[in-house]
Amino acid sequence: MAGKIKVEFLEEVLQFLDSVDVKAQKKILLNIDKFTHTRDKELFKKLSADIWEFRRLYNKKQYRLFAFWDKRKTNITVVVATHGIIKKNAKNSEEGNSESYRANEKIF
Repeated sequence: MAGKIKVEFLEEVLQFLDSVDVKAQKKILLNIDKFTHTRDKELFKKLSADIWEFRRLYNKKQYRLFAFWDKRKTNITVVVATHGIIKKNAKNSEEGNSESYRANEKIF
């Protein structure tokens, strides 16, 4: 099995996490930590060719952090989380995807 995954957060993600309630924040971070050790495909899902998401349902709300794989580094596996949203339903948002694409292009 490949090594542990490192997850990096852009400033927008840190602001998002600060804006949600503490219990939701802990659950989101717990899912991310679990993923870094297990690579559980239920915790990190592919949305499009380059965009992925961490998803956590808590208190009838979907908390989503959009991300992409940073393939520039060969010695470590890195996922970059770009921003987060709260949804009341499970449908995917084109707006969320386009924001991740812009962040991806800015970094690379």
